[in-house]
Amino acid sequence: MSYMSQEGYDNLVAELKRLESIERPKASAAIAEAADKGDLSENSEYDAAKEAQSHLEAKINNIKLTLAQAKIVDVSRLSADAVQILSTVEMTNMATQAKMKYTIVSETEANLKQGKISIKTPIAQGLLNKKVGDIAEITIPRGTIRLRIDSIAIDA
Repeated sequence: MSYMSQEGYDNLVAELKRLESIERPKASAAIAEAADKGDLSENSEYDAAKEAQSHLEAKINNIKLTLAQAKIVDVSRLSADAVQILSTVEMTNMATQAKMKYTIVSETEANLKQGKISIKTPIAQGLLNKKVGDIAEITIPRGTIRLRIDSIAIDA
């Protein structure tokens, strides 16, 4: 089961629709065009088109599986008392005094440029169930960092 926001679910549905209605016909057309060029045993263009189609179908199937297992989180039932999925957490790195702000989301919604980190990352795992004022000691590839929770919000 994969917990996600309504927005994340809607984005996945839109991506699936785009892949099935636009990309799949393009892939089929590329295969047909390559097949028209003659001998398939020595046709690298045909092989490449077939491989691209295979990757596309795998992506479509992965999205379908994710959607089938998705559980949309009702943000109105979430609390800002402790860090959980869909929490936006402002924190301070105790070593550098650097301020950070992340929203914890499902793997499919993670986007570091937007400040959204996957619930499966070490930082998110270390923050779960912490409260404002708590200091989370989190082991990351470079060592251990200490983050003080400054605020927790739920963006509805």
